[in-house]
Amino acid sequence: MINILLAEDHNVVRNGLKMLLEADKDLNITGEAINGQQVLDLLEGSDQVDVVLSDINMPLVDGISLITELKNRGCKAKVIILTMHENEQYVHEAFREGAFGYLMKSAKEEELVYAIKHVYSGGYYLCSELAMIMLKKNMHSTLHLQPKEPLDIDFTEREIEVLQLIAEGLTNQQMSDKLFLSKRTIEGHRQSLIDKTEAPNTAGLISFALRNGVID
Repeated sequence: MINILLAEDHNVVRNGLKMLLEADKDLNITGEAINGQQVLDLLEGSDQVDVVLSDINMPLVDGISLITELKNRGCKAKVIILTMHENEQYVHEAFREGAFGYLMKSAKEEELVYAIKHVYSGGYYLCSELAMIMLKKNMHSTLHLQPKEPLDIDFTEREIEVLQLIAEGLTNQQMSDKLFLSKRTIEGHRQSLIDKTEAPNTAGLISFALRNGVID
């Protein structure tokens, strides 16, 4: 069971997130906060929270400052930012301060759930929408980079197929429908790709594949 603390100052959004996440048997909402200071108070002396799902714009202590303060306090809870901001500066700042994930509030339910489970298992996650925006901005330079060494990774035909669909922006459910595979199988292929390439997130995975000619 993954214990989650929700930090969101809009009641409707917070209640909606709670209902959405608690529909998954592996997720449990252990606390709610309307600002970063409440998060700090709730986590003081507690190790019962695995993931903090936090907005950026909150009163008293904002999401970025919250990440910094939790890191300074040695808190083990992993912070995932869930926001409306697609500004790259916020993305870089969040990860630099110690965030484990960054998602847009427009992300689909399955992507949010996947991100939480992926972060809980030790990974980092950048939502597909932002990954594609950032990738397109750097596409020109990325395509002209040459691999430093010959690629020595054995991808299966199915993994390459899944990788191509990830690059096209399809969700796990869309890939599942297209390839006639279960969503769990798709998630397994995605995780295998991340493990094999040692990519930190979806953008890194796609960049690696393009740079090394794995996909067109």
